[in-house]
Amino acid sequence: MRWLKKCFLFIALNLTLHTASAEAIKIVTEELAPYNFTEKGVLTGFSTEVIQAILKEIKIQGDFQSMPWARAYDTALNHENILIYSIGRTAQREKLFKWIGPIAPANNYLFSLANHNIKINHLNDAKKYQIGSVNADIGEQFLESQGFIKGTNLQSSVKYLLNYEKLKRGRVDLWVMNEMAAYHLVRQFGDDPNKVLSKAYRLDLIGDGYFMAFNHKTSDEMVERFRQGLNTIKKNGTFDLIKKKWL
Repeated sequence: MRWLKKCFLFIALNLTLHTASAEAIKIVTEELAPYNFTEKGVLTGFSTEVIQAILKEIKIQGDFQSMPWARAYDTALNHENILIYSIGRTAQREKLFKWIGPIAPANNYLFSLANHNIKINHLNDAKKYQIGSVNADIGEQFLESQGFIKGTNLQSSVKYLLNYEKLKRGRVDLWVMNEMAAYHLVRQFGDDPNKVLSKAYRLDLIGDGYFMAFNHKTSDEMVERFRQGLNTIKKNGTFDLIKKKWL
């Protein structure tokens, strides 16, 4: 009888371990190099490698999907157990998600072409210009909260590269964009960002950088598990190795 009980306990334990190892979390993001982008059919980037390191640390499988930002944002906002990255943390978004922690540095600007020499002292001064933005992106949401209007002084797109093309062709005067991503994208066009771009105005959006966050209905236990995983890779040097590789 004791032998039979031990067998049942052994089977139950193995089933539990198998279930835990097979556990998968749906993870959504966008194409925003060098943070997260698809290269030769594989999702990679600074933030992506941070997420992968956390998953390895806490022994959870991740189902990664890259999609336009507005769809990724809506998916994470409305579906339980969805993890989203790289997402800016703002007062507007604070209560909409359960925040894990910062995973990448980020500085945001209104960029102009260097030869246009646009200088903005106060944000309201930018309202007289046409600004390229991305639908539901943190830059666009912030500007809308400050009284900018889509179709009036915000020209919204679904892809970041479209806004750089608009800027070069004179269809917009300014481009709201993350610095590291902007420079990476400009180099892909064969241009030197230090020569073609000018920082017209810095937006104080996300001083702590880009975050990872869960849908607000996700269990606190799952959120804490990821939070501990992030803390661990920052303490054991894994995060610094990833940062050194990409920055």
